[in-house]
Amino acid sequence: MTTTLAPQPAASAAPKEAAAVGHSIPAERERRSTTAALAFLRAAAARAGSGVWKAAGILAFLALWELGPTYLASPSTRVFLPPLHEVLAAWGKLFQSGTIQGHLAASLTRSVTGFGAALVAGVSLGLLIAWYRRLNSVLNPVLELFRNTAALALLPVFTLLLGIGEESKISIVAYAAFFPVLLNTIAGVKTVDPLLIRAAKSLGLSSLALFRKVILPSAVPTIFTGIRMAGTASILVLIAAEMVGAKAGLGYLIVNAQSSFLIPDMYAGILTVSLLGLAVNFLLVALERHFSRWRTAVGSGSA
Repeated sequence: MTTTLAPQPAASAAPKEAAAVGHSIPAERERRSTTAALAFLRAAAARAGSGVWKAAGILAFLALWELGPTYLASPSTRVFLPPLHEVLAAWGKLFQSGTIQGHLAASLTRSVTGFGAALVAGVSLGLLIAWYRRLNSVLNPVLELFRNTAALALLPVFTLLLGIGEESKISIVAYAAFFPVLLNTIAGVKTVDPLLIRAAKSLGLSSLALFRKVILPSAVPTIFTGIRMAGTASILVLIAAEMVGAKAGLGYLIVNAQSSFLIPDMYAGILTVSLLGLAVNFLLVALERHFSRWRTAVGSGSA
C-alpha cells in the first residue's frame, strides 16, 4: 500500500513571504529616512538662500559706505562722511573706554521706564475703552486731540514743567509710546470675531473669563503691532530729547561729538542707535510669536 504526500504550497510559501516582508521593512525605513533628509536639506537650502538675499542689501550698503567716501567722494566730503572702518575704529575706542556702555545704559534706563509705563497704561485703558462704549464716547475726542499732537512738539512743555532731568525724558518717552499701544489695543479688541464672543457667552463664561480666554488671545497680534511701533517711537523720541538737554545718553553722545567735530564718534553713536532699534524690534517680534503660539498651533492642525 503506497501513500502519496500531497504538496503543501501554502506552508512552503509562508517563510518566503515572511522573508520578503522582513526585507521590505528596512528598505521602507531607509526610503523614509532618505526622503526626510532630502526635505531637511531643501528647507535648509531655502532658509540659507532667503538669508543671503536678506543680507545682500545690508552688505551692499556697508560696502558702499566703505568704498564710497574713499573712491567716489571728494576729500572735503570724506571729512563729514568717513568710511566704515574709521567709524568702527572709533566705536571700538569708545567701547574700550566704557563710554558707549555708559551712554547706552542711560538711554536704555529711560526708554525702558517710559515704555513700560506706556505699555501698562495703554493696554489697560485700551481694553476699558474698547469694552465700554460710554467711556469710548467720553474719551475719544480728547484722545484724538492729543494723538495728533507730535511728541517732539511737546518737548519744550515737558522740559519747562519737569526740568531737564530724568522726569521730562521718561515722560516724553511714555507720551510717545502710549498712543500706538492704546489705539492698537482698541482696534484689536474691536476686531475680535463676534461669533467667538457669542459662542463663549453661550458656554456660560463670565466677563473676566471672556476677556482672558477669548478677547485677549484674539487681540494679541494687533496689540503687539502697536507695541512694536511704540518701541521704535520710544527710542527715536528719547534720542531727540537727549540732544536737547542731557549729560548722558546716546543722543547726548551724538550731539556732543558733532559739536566737538568728532565725526567718527558721531557716526558710531548713530550706528549704536540703529543696532539698538534692531535689537528691540527682534525682541518684540520674539515675544509676539511666543504669545501667539496658539494661532500657529490651530493653523498647523487645520492644515
